[in-house]
Amino acid sequence: MSARMTAAAAGLDAAVSLDNTGVDRDLLVARDVLATEAAGLRALADSLDARFAGAVGLLAGAEGRVVVSGMGKSGHIARKIAATFASTGTPALFVHPAEASHGDLGMVVPGDVVLALSNSGETAELADLIDHAHRFGLPLIAITGQAASTLAQAASVVLLLPPAREAGALGLAPTTSTTMQLALGDALAIALIARRGFDAADFRQFHPGGRLGARLKRVRHLMHDGDAMPLATPDTKMHAALLTMTEKRFGCLGIVDAQGCLTGIVTDGDLRRSMGPDLLGRPVHEIMTRAPRTIGPDALAADALRAMSGITALFVVDAAHVPVGILHVHDLLRAGVA
Repeated sequence: MSARMTAAAAGLDAAVSLDNTGVDRDLLVARDVLATEAAGLRALADSLDARFAGAVGLLAGAEGRVVVSGMGKSGHIARKIAATFASTGTPALFVHPAEASHGDLGMVVPGDVVLALSNSGETAELADLIDHAHRFGLPLIAITGQAASTLAQAASVVLLLPPAREAGALGLAPTTSTTMQLALGDALAIALIARRGFDAADFRQFHPGGRLGARLKRVRHLMHDGDAMPLATPDTKMHAALLTMTEKRFGCLGIVDAQGCLTGIVTDGDLRRSMGPDLLGRPVHEIMTRAPRTIGPDALAADALRAMSGITALFVVDAAHVPVGILHVHDLLRAGVA
């Protein structure tokens, strides 16, 4: 064993052999932090009033973008809030308050709404951005913990953080206050979604990549249509049906009536259950499973995945129950849905 591996093993042994007192202490601290921050969130929820709805109204009515700004830890939270707004249909950007004083104020234009974060409300770096908002008549929403602060006094709407202890024995590091800022930003974004009727299809436009984007694709984007569908009429003999099933390679056969509506499906399971010397000469309507599971072309891929529980293929039908496509579980796998 190399010296490096020996040292690593020794470190692991030391960690594993940590006495119960140390473990209990760490867990006690962690639980106290979470309980402290949870208490802050409960207080925040209880403190919300009509001013929150006023802030949502300003954001919803913005002709431009939501400009989110903050310094230090509040700045990190502001970046995340701007990203959440942007991903949920509210054009937004983060502007660093110090950089704003050195030219980035040009990014803030008429029609924008400014959302400024400062727990103390006295962040000096925000001064030029506040002045800029007033000069151009831009609505200013403040998230702060001090009602009498400079930021609060300058704001069109103040979202006041309730008094809450910062986590830890020292109570100095921004923890509970930044958690409340982040949660309040999420609340604003979700309230905007509800007000605008933003749905999963809209959400997908801003998340085209990754598994989430795949699950929000429509069935029509993944299905096989036209001649690719394995279809037959009820009187088709099983010997011909088997040839179609083999050729189309979906492991099933859709049965359509004279109007083209799907009335049943023949699967490998149906074949096994009906196995006998006369199978190949029987019509498919004697073998098929009636009223099979189906899905519409505008359904989400995630809905198709749920509908395919226990089966490998799903026919896609229109409002008249006419097959317009077929979807295999492999299509969902290739798209990254499953």
